[in-house]
Amino acid sequence: MIRLPSLAIATWFAVLSNTCNAFAPASFITSSPSQNNIATTNNYINSKFTDTATSQRHVNQLQLNMFDPAQVANDASNFLSTFDLGSANLLSFSDQGQNLAGIFFQASLLPYLIFLYFLSFRGNRTPELGNFGFQFLLLFVFATIPSGIISKGTYGMTLANVDWLHGGAEALLTATNVLIVLGFRNAMTKKEEEQPNPLSAKAIALGGAAAFAGACALGPGLGFEAHSPFLLGIGDLSASLTESLPWVTHSEPTNALSIPTWAIHFSSVFEFLFAMDIIWNYAKTTGNEKWKGLTWGMLPLHASGIAACTYHFFYNTSSLQSLVTTQAGLTCLGNITLAIAAYRIALSNGWSLSELNPLPASSTSPKGIIVDQAASLPLEVAPAKDSDTALAVKLGVLTFGTAYAVKYGELGLDLPFSQNPIAAIAIVLGIPAITALNFYNKGLVEGGEGFKLPSFGSGEGGGLSMSDVKKYGVSGTVAYVLTELAFWAVAFPVASTALYQSTGHWPDVINDTTDRTTVLGFIFAGANIARLLVPLRLGAALALAPWVDANIISKVGGDGDEKKDSANENA
Repeated sequence: MIRLPSLAIATWFAVLSNTCNAFAPASFITSSPSQNNIATTNNYINSKFTDTATSQRHVNQLQLNMFDPAQVANDASNFLSTFDLGSANLLSFSDQGQNLAGIFFQASLLPYLIFLYFLSFRGNRTPELGNFGFQFLLLFVFATIPSGIISKGTYGMTLANVDWLHGGAEALLTATNVLIVLGFRNAMTKKEEEQPNPLSAKAIALGGAAAFAGACALGPGLGFEAHSPFLLGIGDLSASLTESLPWVTHSEPTNALSIPTWAIHFSSVFEFLFAMDIIWNYAKTTGNEKWKGLTWGMLPLHASGIAACTYHFFYNTSSLQSLVTTQAGLTCLGNITLAIAAYRIALSNGWSLSELNPLPASSTSPKGIIVDQAASLPLEVAPAKDSDTALAVKLGVLTFGTAYAVKYGELGLDLPFSQNPIAAIAIVLGIPAITALNFYNKGLVEGGEGFKLPSFGSGEGGGLSMSDVKKYGVSGTVAYVLTELAFWAVAFPVASTALYQSTGHWPDVINDTTDRTTVLGFIFAGANIARLLVPLRLGAALALAPWVDANIISKVGGDGDEKKDSANENA
């Protein structure tokens, strides 16, 4: 896995621990500099202080303050082993690194990077600030590393139960969605010369990230406890006032989210819905219906956000840990669908494999000139239906109204305390289903592309099908069978590894019914995700067909050339 970045991150923590010992666990802080320096320091202090306790206290203090760059690297390695965090785990939520949720979070990073690559293609005319907003999400992901480490190492809890860290990290996700909404909204409603400078919004977002980093470093030393509320709990009702509410029948657990943290969560949910709607309408602004596909690609991530809120609605109970796994799985699926949607947008705007060439293209390339001309076309700007102020007020009312309704309304219900998995799944699936129905109906009314499965290539209807594979006759069929066999050959070891990562033992599919069922469940889930990649699998079969024809069919059956000629004639 990626060793150097994780070591760099750990090294940063090691350096920081020498200047702010409240941040890291004691076992990490007490790492010493070089032994020669320590011996010299001990002799000097012992000669100045006759009291043994005083002398030892000064020795320890100076050891903490001394800094040896060579030792920092060793401290970094000790830091990783202290928390049992491999380099792969640092790329996921640190408190979920050893279970299935952590695996999903890790797997979701690569498709998101692919999504960012295709989204940034110059022919797409993606708004600068909106593109930066999607990139800023990476900062939120990596911010969960120190916050997850602190929550586990300092408080012995998951990040979801440490309110001040939880709310601070979630605020970066809110900033992401705000940047996306502002970027696309400004591009759709204002001419380029009328748009505000995106640097100011970027600076504010980065400043918020820096503030959260400072809070992570200084918070434990300032006396922040595990259940200290985010932003000091501004807006929270007092315990006596809460108990006096006529509908309250339950006491609030100590790990309940504060109003600021709930508000941050619901703000993220509503802003993401705004972003989905704005990106849907961006299809009209650019004259490219493929942008509507990006809205559909965002739907699993919307469901992921609902899964997180549902988990908090049930007070983060361990019996519903499956909600965290569901959230992670939806995040991975959502990043895959985002990558597919962005690929289709880029492909429709002139992207080709030649774009992957790191060498600079010719300035007179006809294809490059066409793409550059398309990228310079002005957008079809239309006045906004709501002013910026009206949109902000609407968001504020929805955010705080929902936060208060959920935080104090659920105290009058038995459901949040019942640990009901059926109700939890109904919430996770129900709300996104309503969102999907809304966009489906919107697509029917507007016409155009609407909802379609992702397509690759240029077959009938803009995509590949089995008819394209059949054009290669026996070679195409054998190539398709080989690609399917490759999937199933990989599925079992991947499912077995997933079980090992989540339970700590390799599956015994012969004697253990539970292991056998779990492995089959993983394979079934993978097969359903793979359905989204059917066009890609067909493309792989088409790419493999000539090799199969030359190396297998022609040597066995002798009719490969005839089938190949038939394919060329049909093409």
